[in-house]
Amino acid sequence: MTVHSTADPLVPGTAAPELVRELTGRGETMATAESLTAGLAAATIAGVPGASVVLRGGLVVYATELKALLAGVDGAVLDEFGPVSPQTGRALAVGARDRCGADWGIGLTGVAGPAEQDGHPAGTVFLGIVGRRSSNVVRLRLHGNRWQIRRAAVVAALAGLLGAVSPSAPGPAGGRPAGTDGAADAL
Repeated sequence: MTVHSTADPLVPGTAAPELVRELTGRGETMATAESLTAGLAAATIAGVPGASVVLRGGLVVYATELKALLAGVDGAVLDEFGPVSPQTGRALAVGARDRCGADWGIGLTGVAGPAEQDGHPAGTVFLGIVGRRSSNVVRLRLHGNRWQIRRAAVVAALAGLLGAVSPSAPGPAGGRPAGTDGAADAL
């Protein structure tokens, strides 16, 4: 019986291989807390051979109450700012990092569409990236259908974490995230 190796279809077009290589070289780990992407960022990292050295885990917190229950987002943050906000994106990243015992956390929350949610149009995404000594949140304005928005959010998240881990690498702040036709604003 012949076994054919095929590349993971989620990995091409992302910074996942470079991110796994960089985190491995630094002896650091990462975790995710994902709402609109529902685990897609963690699954993309897991598609890279050797990812088990750096990926601690991921929290899928699609429902608002699970953002508090699983990721530890303060209920007051959710009440005051809502599930789609920079504050929630940052809190998700902190929750991923802390709850999974990782060095780095990614938090993704937003609206994949087709309709707006809580006054936010489809394509609005808040990406939080938190390390032990750094914290950053960007608002992404992405375009496309649900899949394209979710995929672009993952592309931006992995590029953003790579940029935070290795400052010479491009990240999503200050311009167009790699692989998207949207824009990003540092918050």
